[in-house]
Amino acid sequence: MEPRQPSSSSPQSTPHSQETNSSPAPNALRTPAPELFAPVPSQLPPLEQNRLITQGYLRIAHAMQALVDPSFRPGGTSSMMPNWFAFAPHASQEAGKGILGAEVADRVIDAAQGEPSSSLQHALDRAGHRGARRVTIEALSHALSWYGLPRDVAAALASLQGAMNLKALVDPRTLWLTAERFAKLYIEAPGTDPLAKAEAVVVTLERCLNEGNVAIFSDIGGSASAYLSWRQTVGPVPAARVLVEFSRPTSQPEEAQRAFTFALEHAHEVPRPSDFGRLLPGMSSASLVVAAFALFEQSRQASSPATRDALIGVANNFLAYREQFHAVQPAFTPPTPRPDEVPRSELMRTLTPVICLEMGPLEWNFTDYASTQRDRDGRLLTSKATEYNWALFEERWPAILQSFEVGYRQPTALWVVPRPLVRPDGQLTGAD
Repeated sequence: MEPRQPSSSSPQSTPHSQETNSSPAPNALRTPAPELFAPVPSQLPPLEQNRLITQGYLRIAHAMQALVDPSFRPGGTSSMMPNWFAFAPHASQEAGKGILGAEVADRVIDAAQGEPSSSLQHALDRAGHRGARRVTIEALSHALSWYGLPRDVAAALASLQGAMNLKALVDPRTLWLTAERFAKLYIEAPGTDPLAKAEAVVVTLERCLNEGNVAIFSDIGGSASAYLSWRQTVGPVPAARVLVEFSRPTSQPEEAQRAFTFALEHAHEVPRPSDFGRLLPGMSSASLVVAAFALFEQSRQASSPATRDALIGVANNFLAYREQFHAVQPAFTPPTPRPDEVPRSELMRTLTPVICLEMGPLEWNFTDYASTQRDRDGRLLTSKATEYNWALFEERWPAILQSFEVGYRQPTALWVVPRPLVRPDGQLTGAD
């Protein structure tokens, strides 16, 4: 795959407060909204799809923030409560890191097809791992070899985590249980030889992350594009009109109204409402999406900053619930498993401790989140982070909500464009 050079068209994070022009820049919502979103071509490699998705989210995030923050200029920085789409480019970039890890693992496997490595160090050299991260990747490789995995297989599977939060593996309990779970996946993987078995693990991760990312972007990003296009046609609208006139497939106006009314009544609750399966039973999650856009419009008329932020917060939870409960879940737990894969749910359980989310200068990681939770099995020999499975909605949902709160505390961080993805050999890929 050829290295991709950064594009000059990506939004830059410069404070709008520094602008000196007397006439404000035109609001992005009055420019052709269809340019904000384009379906991702399925024939492109996963990393290229990821790049397009991350860039698409950046454009939508800036357009949406201009809706809720009248002083915001697309391409700038907002200190106001961020909308859901401000988080999306960073989450997409994290998926890209996992896909990049799969690509690096594939390089190890491909090199071993011609000539097996003479040592673990040789295998890791082939992958291009260097510096401090290599130390942890090498430690995991050695742990995998203790379970009988061939050196090239061990290096390949350890490389899958090389794009994630390696600090989690400093805890020896996490390191050894992760190795044990990877070994089990490898032993039970389809394939007639060790490299084919390793490839089954690698391709499972790549497909899982890519399919989930594409599904979310197509669903939530597509809804945002449809809303902004509709709004461009009709102009600024009151929330009541959104609830009646705007719709998504399977949404119902009366459901959207009920969700909107619920949000107005409970917006100031702490913690923010999130258990919508219980609080709004029987409701299509598509109706929550419509209600979210209505809440964004309502926030423009809020009587105080606190009320404005509360409405945006519930709107974000509506969109996130649709994203996690409906859009991405089939990627983690597909109804019909593929015969050339390992179980996706078990693979995600193995990777759960190393999940993280960089938001500009901020970092949220699952290990820190788990450390604040109860010890689920009461055993000192297992770390808390290994007791969860990201593939299960009920286990990742509270963690995602906590990551939002981290972003809300430093909202300007969300407007720092994700850094380009860099392969271990130094080549750039991913988002610009």
